Amino acid sequence: MRNPGDVPDLPSVIAPGGLAGNAGERLFRRLADLRARSGRLVFTNGCFDLLHPGHVDLLARARAEGDFLILGLNSDLSVRSLNKGADRPINPFPVRAFVLAHLASVDFVVGFDEPDPLNLIVALEPDVLVKGGDWPRERIAGRDPVEARGGRVLSLPLLENFSTTELLARIRGQG
Repeated sequence: MRNPGDVPDLPSVIAPGGLAGNAGERLFRRLADLRARSGRLVFTNGCFDLLHPGHVDLLARARAEGDFLILGLNSDLSVRSLNKGADRPINPFPVRAFVLAHLASVDFVVGFDEPDPLNLIVALEPDVLVKGGDWPRERIAGRDPVEARGGRVLSLPLLENFSTTELLARIRGQG
C-alpha cells in the first residue's frame, strides 16, 4: 500500500528541487521535442490547496493557450511562506501534485520551494505565462524574462464565486 505522504511516483511530477535530476532531464527532453515541432509551452503556478471549479477552469483555459502545460506547484514550505494561515496548506504537496497531475489539462507538475516561481520560469522558458485575474500583469513573477524572449503573459479572468479562502471559510462555518 502506498503512503499518501510520499511524493507521487508519477512520470509527470517533479518534487521541489528535482528539476536537476533524472525527472528534470526527461522533462527538458520533452520540451526540446515540443520546441522542435514549434509547439508552445504554457506555464502557470499556484498553491492549488483545495481543488475547486475555479482552478479547473483556469487550468483548462491556460492549456488552451498552447500545446503543453506545466503547472508550477508551491511546496508546503512555499505555501507557508505566503502567510495563507497557520493550517495551510490543507493538503500536503504529494496529495496536491497527485490530483493535479491527473487533470487532462495538466501535462507536468513541477514543485518549487521559493515564494514565487521566477527561477522555475527562467529555467523552463515558457512561451506563454498565465496567472488568474487576481494578478495584474505587472505583478506576475516571470513576466520580464518571458516578454524579453517574445513570449506572452496573460492574466485570465477568474470563474466567479470560487476561491480556496472562501471555501475554507464555508467549511469552518465562517462564511
